[in-house]
Amino acid sequence: MTRLLLLLMITMSACSSMQNNQVLSPTLQLQTSYRVEWIGERPLMDYSYLNIVLDQDNKAYGLAGCNYWSTNYQLQGNKLTFDNSISVTKKDCAPALMEQEQRFLNALKTIKSWDFSDIQQLQLWPENGQPIKLWAEEKQDKRS
Repeated sequence: MTRLLLLLMITMSACSSMQNNQVLSPTLQLQTSYRVEWIGERPLMDYSYLNIVLDQDNKAYGLAGCNYWSTNYQLQGNKLTFDNSISVTKKDCAPALMEQEQRFLNALKTIKSWDFSDIQQLQLWPENGQPIKLWAEEKQDKRS
């Protein structure tokens, strides 16, 4: 009974603290790897990996599932666009993975803005349609 009471008091204290603190909205981080979860209306294939990194020199790059890609980007407030000319390595993979990669690269060319959802997921929005949805990846400690 005392454990339950203690747990209840801790929970109420935490809720009270949360109400007194301002909730900060997330910001788009440069030099952070964002892992793609959805491309428009479709989730990624199982065991595939796609990501986006925006560096400080207006270069965007990552892995498109099979090949590495890079291009320039423009960021102003919540407006984000990627150049139409995307450099891609020439590795060949399974047809389904190549199709997903092409959908991703084509979707990048249509991005117009970004925001965060209610669950703090980064969303890259095209002019029309559903967003690319991404999660920030944990930074690796380089001291290990």
